Amino acid sequence: MKHFLIYTNKNKDKELRSTNQIKGYLECRGQKVTLLIKESDWTADNTELSEEARNIPKDVDCMIVLGGDGTVLQAARETKKLFIPIIGVNLGTLGYMTEIEPSNLEESLDKLIAGEYTKESRMMLNGKVDFHCGKQWEEGWALNDIVISRRGSIQMLWMDIYVNGQFLHRYKADGMIVATPTGSSSYSLSAGGPLVEPNAKLLMLTAICPHSLNHRSIVLAPEDVIEIEIPTGREGRKQTVEANFDGSHKISMCTGDRIRIVQSEKITEFLRLNQVSFMEVLHKKFSE
Repeated sequence: MKHFLIYTNKNKDKELRSTNQIKGYLECRGQKVTLLIKESDWTADNTELSEEARNIPKDVDCMIVLGGDGTVLQAARETKKLFIPIIGVNLGTLGYMTEIEPSNLEESLDKLIAGEYTKESRMMLNGKVDFHCGKQWEEGWALNDIVISRRGSIQMLWMDIYVNGQFLHRYKADGMIVATPTGSSSYSLSAGGPLVEPNAKLLMLTAICPHSLNHRSIVLAPEDVIEIEIPTGREGRKQTVEANFDGSHKISMCTGDRIRIVQSEKITEFLRLNQVSFMEVLHKKFSE
């Protein structure tokens, strides 16, 4: 590798100490470095590249993301059309998606320079909302999940779920999560969904607090098409909900609207320095 992009969440590296440390270390070893400093946690628009992303040089070999899991998700969505491999430096709390800890920073950078890493491809989701009122459709992308949740008053949400055009069920719940394997350790897990090996290719459908005793997560093939339509609610009430992409970009929906969720043609590629298996990670987590 010769050209590194450092993508920094300034809320996590307020004085840019870690950013400048990494930049200086790489440049002292003859590497080219480009900086992309984000002043806020999330971009408002999820459909196109941000202005900063449009200016990223085409010869960048690797993106080093400084922040937490949220920053990694943001970087993945924002640069989805550029196909730049990502590796994260954990400046957050959990750090499930970040490979490098500050304590072994220089050793990790040396491995990157020397090419001592493996690549891991992760699937993404694309969600496209069709509005019943004739308004132009909207879409977004997610690495973790797309969540349909109620907006406004705290009431049970009704959702009609279709898979490959076939009606599955009318769910009555607080919301619905469509997750990737990467997202299986996030909101989906909290809602009772399964843990999945991150390299797997599949879709997971998990209801949030379903108003039933017999609802379980459903695992689908990556080629399946999930459609969620918002029907009229209890006593003929109009429902207002939102589709939330990786906890950031939101699209408002209401009764009559439908979102179509599929595996995206875009992928996120992660760089791995440690040959730690998924089973080892699970064993460590289960032991905590």
